[in-house]
Amino acid sequence: MRIGTRKSTMALAQTEEIARRLTAMASDLDVEIVKFETVGDTDQTSKLLMHGGKGGAFVAEIRAAIRAGRLHAAMHSLKDMPGNEDTPGLVIGATLSRDRPTDALVLREGVSLEDIRRSRGKGFKIGTNAVRRAAYARRLFPEIEIVHFRGAADTRVRKLDNREMQRLPDGGEVGPADALIMARSGLERVGLSERIAHDFTPQEMLPAVGQGIVAVECAASDWQTRRYLALIDDAAAHLSCDAEREVLWVLNGHCNSPIAGFSSIDGVQMSLTASVLDEAGGQFIEVTRQGPADRPRELGRAVGLELLAKGAADIIERSRPV
Repeated sequence: MRIGTRKSTMALAQTEEIARRLTAMASDLDVEIVKFETVGDTDQTSKLLMHGGKGGAFVAEIRAAIRAGRLHAAMHSLKDMPGNEDTPGLVIGATLSRDRPTDALVLREGVSLEDIRRSRGKGFKIGTNAVRRAAYARRLFPEIEIVHFRGAADTRVRKLDNREMQRLPDGGEVGPADALIMARSGLERVGLSERIAHDFTPQEMLPAVGQGIVAVECAASDWQTRRYLALIDDAAAHLSCDAEREVLWVLNGHCNSPIAGFSSIDGVQMSLTASVLDEAGGQFIEVTRQGPADRPRELGRAVGLELLAKGAADIIERSRPV
């Protein structure tokens, strides 16, 4: 089985874990990891919007290889997969058990969370390339300055420690950053969990849809690959995947929309919370609902429709690029 992945340290670690699980469950299976350098990896300066969002930057090239028959499957971080558009001919064949989905704060030497809180962020720069994290950061620290910050997880931490400026598409520079907001799971994957100064609770910063879930995508018609992938599929993570992504589908959100969503399962019940914010963090709509865990899309649809009824469409539309 040929599995495609990005070349980053984190992506390779995730794909190697998939390969280990597959060969443990099917000893007759040979797994080959095929590395891709996507446009999002080669261009570390532009905003992801310039490449069609995370889907265009990190997913499109690998998906094309599946459709062309050069790959049997591909590893994606679920949060990088567009949820507001069809993927004809492709299906998520497996999701691994969910890592901790929360966001984390990483600080450079000499900066403390207490200092940032006490000043409401005034005089401090937080680096992120996610509009969702930027919006929540502005709610938590109203006077913070957000700086555009790209790169693999370990690269971003190195830039923070070295107080490097971040280049912008127009040739300018911003920074250096005093802190970063990153996914805890990503920091753990590259061995940097000790750098976490604060774990944001879901009440402080609701995770991105699918955050912490590794997905394996394949051709819908490739039943042999689908049978293999079913051996490593985590049922709970797949239910959460379906519920949270249904919210994105209903909202028709785009890569510049600060949309968040997170579900949890307790027995046979699922709880799903989703939110829509404007980029400044001033407007905020949040909905929580519970429902049967075995009907995740129905729950996601209900949450999405309630968000629309409360005005989410206007916020999303205003955030669309001109």
